[in-house]
Amino acid sequence: MTPPPPWQQGPQLRQRLTEQPNYSYQLRQWRVVVMAVSAFIFNTTEFVPIALLSDIGHSFSMSVDQVGMMITIYAWLVALLSLPAMLATAHWERKRLLLGLFAVFIAGHIVSVGAQSFIVLLIGRALIALAHAVFWSITASLVVRIAPRGGQTKALGLLSMGSALATVLGLPLGRLIGQWLGWRMTFAAIGVAALLAMILLWWILPKLASRDVGSLASLPSISRNVPLLVVYALTVICVTAHFTAYSYIEPSMLVLNQFEPTFATGILLAFGVAGLVASWLFGHYYDRNPRLFLTLAIVTLVIALVSVWLLSAWWIGSQVGWMLLTAMWGLAITGITLALQIRVLKLAPAATDVAMSIFSGIYNVGIGGGAFIGALVIGGLGLSWVGLVGAGIGLIVLAVCALFLLLIRRTQTV
Repeated sequence: MTPPPPWQQGPQLRQRLTEQPNYSYQLRQWRVVVMAVSAFIFNTTEFVPIALLSDIGHSFSMSVDQVGMMITIYAWLVALLSLPAMLATAHWERKRLLLGLFAVFIAGHIVSVGAQSFIVLLIGRALIALAHAVFWSITASLVVRIAPRGGQTKALGLLSMGSALATVLGLPLGRLIGQWLGWRMTFAAIGVAALLAMILLWWILPKLASRDVGSLASLPSISRNVPLLVVYALTVICVTAHFTAYSYIEPSMLVLNQFEPTFATGILLAFGVAGLVASWLFGHYYDRNPRLFLTLAIVTLVIALVSVWLLSAWWIGSQVGWMLLTAMWGLAITGITLALQIRVLKLAPAATDVAMSIFSGIYNVGIGGGAFIGALVIGGLGLSWVGLVGAGIGLIVLAVCALFLLLIRRTQTV
């Protein structure tokens, strides 16, 4: 008997797939993978200007610290829009909302590619920031919902791995495309990738009703949740410390250390690989001792930021030193982000989207604040000092952690 042509085999193929014993589990895994790919795309576009500051500055005849303000503006827009935009879309069906976010995201990249002035580029980035604000407000809780049963922690780890891949592949590829074809083509490539991800989401995600979103009525209970407020405080200080130095890692390597552009690209790649390793460590070891995991990550971040200063002011040109620094740095910030994110989800189970939108906003306050402080340091003290200033901010994190643990012990003994 002659089999039907391929275009008539779709329903039969779907039926055979659904009859497989592990179909539901595998389908849920693939949904998480698609969301991780989406996270990769969103994080790539947020951070890729870090790898293109010099090229963008050259196009518009601007200095590195002036162009660096686009990182601050983007991050602070996300911070301002996260909660209002999430509440405005609180009752939207989640699949439709995601597809709409990708449409706005793609439109922002079209504007960015065609920008003939820095102001127009900022307008394009503002559109992208709007989509970003809502995306990261709903994504973590959404991934937990669509994950296979019992695999929520690993699903969050995979989501973070997608985010980490933005530094493993996104930043180096964005930098390479920018070097070969210009920074505009980097944004164009991200827009095309977003269109493909949008098609995948339309195909693989079911309709997902809004659930456990919370509302403005959730804010009083969140404001009284002291452990959650401590997590938010740790988030903004850690991220500010990190981005004080990381926002200017490219000029630190090219200007201060006189490294070749290919080595700078390799450093960005190594940073991302370290983030992937941190994601794996989180998935396998975080549940065993959450406090120890977070404390070690914060201590490692402080050591890494001090090392940035040492390698930029004293041991200039040490390629081995920068590779070791990058490994520590990538492990630390990814571990911190994952640990704080899962704490938010556990501390606000009845209003996960509100809590995560606040987390996303606070995280971006840290990104923008770090880039802003870094620009001030460069203008006042010089580029080599961004690491030491970041380390000083990191020490504040350790002090907050110590005070919080002391309060917990006193409460338990009363």
